[in-house]
Amino acid sequence: MRSAVATRRQFLAVGGVALAGAVLSRSVVSEIVKLPSALGFASPSGEGQGGGSSSPSPSPSPSPSPSLSASPEGRGGGSAPTPATVTIPVPVIQQSMVLDCETAALQQGLAYYGINVGQPQLFAQQNADVRLPAMGSNHNVLRWGNPYKNFVGYVNGSDWIPTGYGVYWPVILDLARNYGLPNAIGGEGFAPSAIYSALAAGQPVQVWVETRFARVALATWTAWDGTAVRYSYAEHSLTLTGVSPTQVRVNDVLDASQYWVSKSLFEANFADFNNMAVIFRS
Repeated sequence: MRSAVATRRQFLAVGGVALAGAVLSRSVVSEIVKLPSALGFASPSGEGQGGGSSSPSPSPSPSPSPSLSASPEGRGGGSAPTPATVTIPVPVIQQSMVLDCETAALQQGLAYYGINVGQPQLFAQQNADVRLPAMGSNHNVLRWGNPYKNFVGYVNGSDWIPTGYGVYWPVILDLARNYGLPNAIGGEGFAPSAIYSALAAGQPVQVWVETRFARVALATWTAWDGTAVRYSYAEHSLTLTGVSPTQVRVNDVLDASQYWVSKSLFEANFADFNNMAVIFRS
């Protein structure tokens, strides 16, 4: 599995894009239609890769309005979004800890509504369970923590060894509601159409996919409390911030990049994690 996919730690260690070209299949790369500035495109802020920070900039006004445009922002090759594209002006933020994409994606959703909270503060309330996993003979996880209740592992650990993993929707949803979005909703089993409707209504959506949308095999571990946990060594969370008839726009916290990806590739990744999402609503 290690040769087939780059983990979040590997992307951060080498700057992301160069490694992406080495490990993603040609079909996956062709589905991602706007890549970060390291490939020659400017980020939404006009800065190069790595220009993101743990604090959103510029700070949005409360409840900004999405834009409806016949000249969408995604133009990186492939088929560009068609008219009737909706984009939501969500700040692009980079994750500040190696494995904490989930907290950074949450920070983006909160920032859109004018709620500015740092990643360390949000992460501290996830009560990380830093016990190491029980491993099988084929480098598969047999037993570990429960990401539905806590962040699992060391946040600056490795998701390949593994010494760290992440957190799932109930923890993120509770934080979103506690920090000022009482009408946020989350769960598993969301129809893709529900996600697209939320985006069209100007509501950012945090989803769980795989790093750079590279499809890999998933497996299941049993949490210490008996919960079955579906997992991938390439598990990644990001924020969807736009929709067109054929694509969705991504604010990717891995390297503070923004790009469009086909709905078909998004939906395949989305299904891998049981269509897990948190919809940010005020």
